[in-house]
Amino acid sequence: MSGVADPPAEGTTSGNIADLLADAAERVPRHLALVSGPLDGSGADPVELTWSDVELAVNAEATRLLVSGIRPGDRVLLALPTSAEFAISLYAAVRAGAIAVPVGPRTPVAELRRLIGDCGASVVIASASITDLGELEPGVALLPPPDPGARGEGIAAVGGGEDIAVLSYTAGPIGRPRGVRLSHRALLANVAQCAAVKPAPVTANDRVLLAVPIFHAYGLGPGLLQTTAAGASAVLLDRFDVETALRVCRDRRISTIIGVPAIYQAFSERTDAELGEALATVRLMTSGAAPLPASVLTALRRSTGLAVYEGYGLTETGPVVTSTLVSGAPKAGSVGRALPGIRLRLNDIDGRPLDEDDEDAGTGRVAVQGANLFSGYWPDGAHGPDADGWFQTGDVGYLDADGDLHLVDRAGDLIIVNGFNVYPHEVELVLSEVEGVAETAVVGVPDERTGERVKAVVVLADGAELDAERLRAHCAVWLPKYKVPQVIEFAEALPHSATGKLRRVALRGAGVDTLGPWSTDQ
Repeated sequence: MSGVADPPAEGTTSGNIADLLADAAERVPRHLALVSGPLDGSGADPVELTWSDVELAVNAEATRLLVSGIRPGDRVLLALPTSAEFAISLYAAVRAGAIAVPVGPRTPVAELRRLIGDCGASVVIASASITDLGELEPGVALLPPPDPGARGEGIAAVGGGEDIAVLSYTAGPIGRPRGVRLSHRALLANVAQCAAVKPAPVTANDRVLLAVPIFHAYGLGPGLLQTTAAGASAVLLDRFDVETALRVCRDRRISTIIGVPAIYQAFSERTDAELGEALATVRLMTSGAAPLPASVLTALRRSTGLAVYEGYGLTETGPVVTSTLVSGAPKAGSVGRALPGIRLRLNDIDGRPLDEDDEDAGTGRVAVQGANLFSGYWPDGAHGPDADGWFQTGDVGYLDADGDLHLVDRAGDLIIVNGFNVYPHEVELVLSEVEGVAETAVVGVPDERTGERVKAVVVLADGAELDAERLRAHCAVWLPKYKVPQVIEFAEALPHSATGKLRRVALRGAGVDTLGPWSTDQ
């Protein structure tokens, strides 16, 4: 049940994450590192930097931060899109000993102000889209993005190991973001754990498409940090557009794609000929942040011969925990096995480990142990790993006969009807079988008689005509009565996070028709 392996090699977790950049610049200084900027075919020239270029630009930016008064432990908030400027700002902040606080470049101003106040940022580096911040609190400096062409003298990295490198905000159980304290040790450990997988997700020869936001832990760790550690090349898209992404894959001869289900769903809707030409040089596609529909996995394998390897993780685990790369083959519905150096177990409702020798152990809360775990929540480190180094997640899952993890749902999303458990994902799978259903989400809503009742919000495919009774009748064939949705609403789109994860908290009320679609730039 555990997926236990040796920890990362000694010394790999004691440094500063900016050391990954310094090492790449020393090993492969002239190798293409980052490509970003206009990649939509508009004719404007993108930014293209070698690892030596990035190192020099980071030195210049670290100097700018030090001159602005940054001291070890100070927070630098980064409101920047997925770009070379973001990467430079991140590495510069941690090289100067500060804590980087990445947020979405289009975070609403009111929320941005709240985050600045919560983390106590002394510097904000913001893109041009942040135009109406106005006067910040005294002592908070607002700086423009760094110059990718700047050149600076060598700056020695300050801090490392258990020092906090990144404060990453993630939605809490009631929707309010909490700051996850990620140390240099945790991030470097996860880089080493990912690199120990065979085949390696990123190698020195890879050209990586990063169309997921790198202000998110998924884009940051398996994306930017992993690419830097390997000395590979990354092509950064500040937002996902399927035509642009496929053209970039073709023109830049992309070999590895780090994506989310929405990206692969869009790919699966293109013609075989288009995919064959665009993905001709791709060797590996990985997916995370949300469940990958089996239909998408099957469609892409049929169209391209390529598999999509699915993984699981969360911000608190730095972030990757499992991957079907470890299992050796994709398996519909499974997120694979634990990475080398990570232990995984299932707990009962009281937090006790399930008996792994009990064939009827069933589902349990996923718990993780490893050097990749966070240092608790901001500001005081509360609710981190326990005294034995275990962190119990909010996810519920089970292990199949092969030892592969299958996620059932979030524990907080569990619906209890008359004392019976209803896992939303199970109902969603049944609803998705109905032709004309493009997407669906299931939540629990209060009910005076039964405690909760099941509510489904459904997005129809273009041109489809379905009513609630037909959907309810289909569910009644395959589900017990207490699992059949009593409330069915229709919406134009469902709310998703920046990496495509469904935001259920917004669906428990009424009026879902105004909810926007998934976007990488939120």
